[in-house]
Amino acid sequence: MVRKTHKNRHSPASDSHRRNSAAREEPPLHNPAENVVYGLNAVMEALRAGKRQVESIAVLESGRQERLRPLFELARQHKVPVHRVPRIDLDRHLGEARHQGVMARIAAAKYANADELLASLAARDQADPALVLGLDGVEDPRNMGSILRTAECAGVHAVFIPERRATGLTDVVAKVAAGALEYVPVARVTNLVRLIEELKERNIWVVGAAAEAKTLYTDWNWKMPSAVFLGNEGVGLHRLVRERCDALVRIPVIGNLESLNVSVAAGVLLYEAMRQRKQL
Repeated sequence: MVRKTHKNRHSPASDSHRRNSAAREEPPLHNPAENVVYGLNAVMEALRAGKRQVESIAVLESGRQERLRPLFELARQHKVPVHRVPRIDLDRHLGEARHQGVMARIAAAKYANADELLASLAARDQADPALVLGLDGVEDPRNMGSILRTAECAGVHAVFIPERRATGLTDVVAKVAAGALEYVPVARVTNLVRLIEELKERNIWVVGAAAEAKTLYTDWNWKMPSAVFLGNEGVGLHRLVRERCDALVRIPVIGNLESLNVSVAAGVLLYEAMRQRKQL
């Protein structure tokens, strides 16, 4: 019996064709659908070029320190937070792309310079005193987008968010904000406690929202230069932030829940400030 052979089953030409097809199907280093850049060199060039705002960088937790040191230094210079993550996190976002253990998220809008923003607040006329919003660890991008949209409508002059443990200006935030990012300056800061001290130095009263506060939000004089600080969706204001505030105010609730959603609370407080200032 003669066994038939199939000469082309594993032919070099066939293997070469499959490799070429796979190469053509490799996704680009910039993925517009998720607004990310991946690969060590691609991320470093994105930082160097500065044409797009890098939101944050994720690196493989098992990545070699020596190989990643130039990236860490660039990130430090540009004040971009770097997070070490397990491989599953990178694979979930990038699939089979050759990410080299490095991925950067690109912000949907450019951040304002915090120092320049503080200087502009200090220079405001008494006829239109500063109204500032500080967000202490808001993590839900939909909440963030809603807050920024409300802030724009209520005439907020500046928004400050922390660099870490908070959502940034992602595509979801931009979509929910519905154009507000074109008008409301948002700056990131390393330390909210230090920011509070800098606001006080510029004669801006810092008012935190807390369910346990004794003062009703309607009893505060919002005609003064004021900065409203709102906390994380789960734990509220962090202890040090709460302790540094000049005053704490509460929004009364009569139901069984302790507090409102943070985006709703922002609307209540900011519109009370607008009502008092415009004498509506």
